[in-house]
Parts: sequence; C-alpha cells; structure tokens
Amino acid sequence: MVDAIAWVAAMCLAAGARYDFAVSDVHRAGLVGMTVLGVVLHLLLGRVLVYRGRYRYGSYDELTALAAVAFGVGTLQLFVVLLAPGRRPLPGSVPYVAAALAFVFMIAFRWLDRRVADRRRRTDAEGHRRALVFGAGDGGRMVVQAMLRDAQRAFVPVGLLDDHPRKKFLRLDGVRVLGGRADLAEVAARTRADLLVIAVPSADAPLVRELSAAAQDASLAVKVLPPTRDMFDSTGALAGLRDVRLADLIGRHQISTDMAGIAGYLTGRRVMVTGAGGSIGSELCRQIASFAPEALIMLDRDESSLQAVQLSLDGRGLLDDDNVVLADIRDGKRMDTALATSRPDVVFHAAALKHLPLLEAYPGEAVLTNVLGTQTLLDACARHGVERFVHVSTDKAADPVSVLGYSKRVAERLTAQAGRRHGLPYMSVRFGNVLGSRGSVLGTFAQQVEAGGPVTVTDPRATRYFMSIPEAVELVVQAGAIGSAGEVLVLDMGAPVTVGELAERVMGLAGRRVEMVVTGMRPGEKLVEDRLGAAEVDRRPVHPLITHVDAPPLDVAAAHAIDPTGPAETVIAQLRECAIRPGTLVLDPEPAVAATAGTARQDGPWR
Repeated sequence: MVDAIAWVAAMCLAAGARYDFAVSDVHRAGLVGMTVLGVVLHLLLGRVLVYRGRYRYGSYDELTALAAVAFGVGTLQLFVVLLAPGRRPLPGSVPYVAAALAFVFMIAFRWLDRRVADRRRRTDAEGHRRALVFGAGDGGRMVVQAMLRDAQRAFVPVGLLDDHPRKKFLRLDGVRVLGGRADLAEVAARTRADLLVIAVPSADAPLVRELSAAAQDASLAVKVLPPTRDMFDSTGALAGLRDVRLADLIGRHQISTDMAGIAGYLTGRRVMVTGAGGSIGSELCRQIASFAPEALIMLDRDESSLQAVQLSLDGRGLLDDDNVVLADIRDGKRMDTALATSRPDVVFHAAALKHLPLLEAYPGEAVLTNVLGTQTLLDACARHGVERFVHVSTDKAADPVSVLGYSKRVAERLTAQAGRRHGLPYMSVRFGNVLGSRGSVLGTFAQQVEAGGPVTVTDPRATRYFMSIPEAVELVVQAGAIGSAGEVLVLDMGAPVTVGELAERVMGLAGRRVEMVVTGMRPGEKLVEDRLGAAEVDRRPVHPLITHVDAPPLDVAAAHAIDPTGPAETVIAQLRECAIRPGTLVLDPEPAVAATAGTARQDGPWR
C-alpha cells in the first residue's frame, strides 16, 4: 500500500514539475492512466521480486530489488508513452523521473519505519543489563544489532569502546564510541554499565587478560564472543555470548581447518573408536558422526561412559545398539571377536591409561594397557583388514622420562612397525594437555580454588602445552587423512604456559585468590615439555599445524619380553630400553593382511 501511494505521489510530482506545476497543461487522463499502470506493474513485479519475503525488510538486498522493480516499471511506462497513438499521455521524461522519486519515497518510508522501531526498542535501559561493547568493528556491529533486536531485551548497549583513532566519533545503530580501553573505568561509571562484552572474535590472550582485569577493577562482569561461526543462533540472538573461559586467557582459540575437505575418508566407512567414553574418544565419536559413516563402533570397558557418549549422540542412551561394544583392549580374544563382528575400515585408538603419578607407582598397568593392549589391537586390526589406524599419543612420548612417556613411545613404535610391515597408513598423533579433559590440571586447580585453596603446583616454572578438546580431535581426524605408514604426526599446540601462570589465571577467572603451595616435581615429570624429541625434525609437508616425523619401528618380540608382573624398577627399566632402542623393521614371512592391501615399505633407514 505504501509503495502504491509512493507511485501516485511520484507520478503527480514528476508531471507537475515537468510543466512547472501549471496544472492546466497536464494531460489529466494520461496522468491517471499512466499512474494506474505504474501502480499495477509495480505490484505485479514486486510480488515476484520483493513482497514474498525474499529479503529482510529494509535491507540492502530489498532496496536493490525495489530499485530494479521501480526502474523496470519506469521503462515499461516509457514504452507505452512512446508507442501510444495520437497525443502522448505524458512527456517521455516523466516515467523515469517518477521511478526515481517513487524509489526515494519507498526508501524513506522504510528508513523511518525502522528508525521508529529502533527507538521504541531502546527507549528505556532500566531493568536490563547495561553493556559496554569493546570493539567497533564487524563483531561490535553484530553485537549491538543483536542486542537491540533481541525480543527478550537481556542486554542494552550503552556505549562502545575502541582503540582505533578513526573510530573516535563512530556510531553503530545510534550507539557511540565513547573511548578506548584506557577509558574503560571512566566510561563504565558515566554510563552506569554493569557488563563488558569483548566483541573481537579474534582477540588474543593478552588483550582478553588486560580487559578482564580492567573490568574487574571497574566491577564489570565480562563476556566474550566465540569465533564468528559460533556467534549467533538461527534467530540472530546472542547464543554465542559467553563468560570468559580459561582458554581465552591462555590463548587457545579453536583452529579452523577444512574438515569437510579432508574427512571424506570417513564418509560411508565403518569406523571404530576405542576408549570411546573418554574425553578424547567421546569428542571423536561426535565429530566422526557428523561425516555420515556407514557405522560408528564405540568400544570401551566403562559401561557408564559408553552410555554417556551414546546419549550425547542419539539422545536415548539405551545401550541396545550392536555398535556399542563393551570390551577391554587387553583381552586378545575379545578384540578379535569385536573386530570380526564390526568389520571396521578405520580405527581411532584412544584407549589408554594416562595419569602419570599412578603409572609411576604401577608401571605394569601401563605395560598391559598402553603397550600390550595396543599391540593386541594392532594384531586384530591386521587380521581383519583394517585399512587405516590412528593411535592417539602424548607429548610425553617425546624424549620420554616417565612411565607414561615410555609406554606411549613404545606404542608409537609398535604402530609404526605394524604400518611399515603391512604397508598401510597406521600412524600415531601426538598432542599435549587437553583443556577440560578428565583429570586435567585445570580441573584440579578450579576445584581447589572453589574449595578455598590451597592450589598445589609442582613447580611454578614448569611449562605445559594445552589444546581444547574439539581442536585436538579436529586435528586428529585431519591427521588421519594425511598421515603415512609409520609416521608420528605432532600437532602444533601454540605457546606453552607455565603452571604458576596457569594457577594465577584460574584464580583470576574465579575472582578469588587462595594460597599457592609448591609441592616439588614428582618422579617422571619434566620441567619443560617438548613437542618433538631431540632427533626429530619439524617437517610440515601438508598442513601448517601438523609436523610429520618417522617413528623407528620396534620388534614386537621386544615389547612382549617386558614382564608387567615384575618389580616396578625392573618394569620401568624394560620399558625405557624398548622406548630408546634402535629401530628394527621385522617382516612376517606371511603377512596377516591380504596382498592387495599393500606391500611392506622397506625404503629409508629401517631396511
């Protein structure tokens, strides 16, 4: 209706202007006829291009479509004027001038309508959380718009902060930049804000730490934006706006990789995950499920963990699916049966014992699970034609000094032995501490702070690498696509963080300080963790975040020679000897896999 009125007004104004508003000179019948024609044509074309909800109301897309309709109508009117027999109903200039005027009127109405609606939404900030938004870029603009259009009115933007001098007087939807980070306290007091939103999705850890500390001094709560792809839900609400996490403060941000482009080796295939109920295993299952495998076989010895991961995938958790397998990788016969029944094409081996102090006390358990359990699984995989095997290792396997490091290094070498022996992509993937995983030092610190302290650290100078669970698993899946037989793929974990600094940040995030007690380094712990061993070269031929190193194969007989029931000192010595002995590639006279699966690779130093 408004657009029709716009055409009527535009036609009258254009015709009047053409005749210097001498009404008597206007061909009235022609004006009425051409006006009716313009309105009808506009409504018909508009129904096709504008009025069926193709574009958001008042958006640039809608205005572009309106321009096309208006000038299309003007062109059709011009043809009618030029082709009309006898006296022309109107001069030829009127249709195009009217089209331009009608378009201006349509834009003006939409601008006024949206302006009134925006003012109505922001009339009163009382009773709502008053938010300062740091960052006047694209992230800040989206945050302000989402706050103003949020039907729940959870947040009201009362000001922007940005350090860029060219944005000093910028306004976003009527919200003005009031200063930079140095002005945070003064602006917060002036606007009576109670919340700071860091609207910079790519903000690094130092910036988040500085703003969080300044906000704490100004009695402001702090929220941050995640990466843009996770920022908003389908309605445009601020679903991604969340509290500051420790990952933000230590600089670990989710790495974006081309998962869709490299995980095709999982689509339509049968995939098994051992240790499926653990932190890494369960996230592996969730990410693998998104690639539509023919079957996802989840194997674990903990029935409660299996139920939890199944519940996260299908919302039922009834444990009545044949692809949920309760088994222990130590049991050779059970593994053989499980693989014969499930027939996986790809196996991700995440089952392991990982707590360093316990394994120092009980090294035999590390041998039974991390070493012999891995070899048991490798043997079963070879017998049943598994095409690709990915063993999840740890950075403690780089120049190991602990039972955990020795056992995982031996497992890396056994995996390399199997891969080279059968000529198949059997590989290991190595990364460090995982944020939020079970038994993580972060969880321990958080519980200690919540309990009022003290926070116990072995040595505040000790450095560790950290990754988020989704990030680690995403790179594990990617590594599985690009790794070769016998390789260890080492994930880039960014800059290491000292344990003392980590404890301080946990306390800062919790908003309380407690006593910190230094307990001293435990047996098997390194002061400085390494991604690579001294003899390993940082070579990244495929992906900039993944290093490829060759693992020296280990004769299976050497691993079986370790006696897990012996004295702890003897077991540790045998483990260490297996971890550091020179590489030896042993080929079976009759390979366990079919000849079509590949031929043993004997090039390089392991011939």
